[in-house]
Amino acid sequence: MSQGQRSIVDSRSAVWVCGLVALLGCAGAPAARRDREAGDGAGAAVGEPVPAMVVRTVDGKRTIELAALKGKVVLLDIWASWCGPCREELPMLDEMAARLKSKGVVVLAVSIDEEQSAAQAFLAAHGKWTLTVAHDPKGKVAELMQPPKMPTSYLIDARGILRYVNAGFERADAGKLENRLVALAGERS
Repeated sequence: MSQGQRSIVDSRSAVWVCGLVALLGCAGAPAARRDREAGDGAGAAVGEPVPAMVVRTVDGKRTIELAALKGKVVLLDIWASWCGPCREELPMLDEMAARLKSKGVVVLAVSIDEEQSAAQAFLAAHGKWTLTVAHDPKGKVAELMQPPKMPTSYLIDARGILRYVNAGFERADAGKLENRLVALAGERS
């Protein structure tokens, strides 16, 4: 298979993953939410190491390798600017990132918007961000993690083990996520 053919296949699979997530929709209503305490066979399993992944910051200036964050507690969030609950969640995650930074917690929000400009426009409307924002237009992170809803947050301990998945978002989730992150940060010390 030529490089061009591989690129077409990669693009088609990314479109399929993004389309599937879009079909499942954003989750905000209680009936649509799903928390996972244990792996359910889809994507990364709770209790297992998170797959290796590399993303570029939304400004394209640097790459972030998830493995390089070992030793820190990570909240990996998959979001998109077209998703209403994502747009509500991201500012809350940013406030959380500011509060928990000193505890060794990193919040990495990965946009799966196909157009980088859509993510950048949403981000610019909110000013300065504390959390780290990355862009994954080909949906490779979504392909690896298999988010059941948009947004989905993955809590990863300092050893790189997936400890909790929050599928969808409601305002009450923010406090629950922060408490879990604080507990994971406490395990580090």
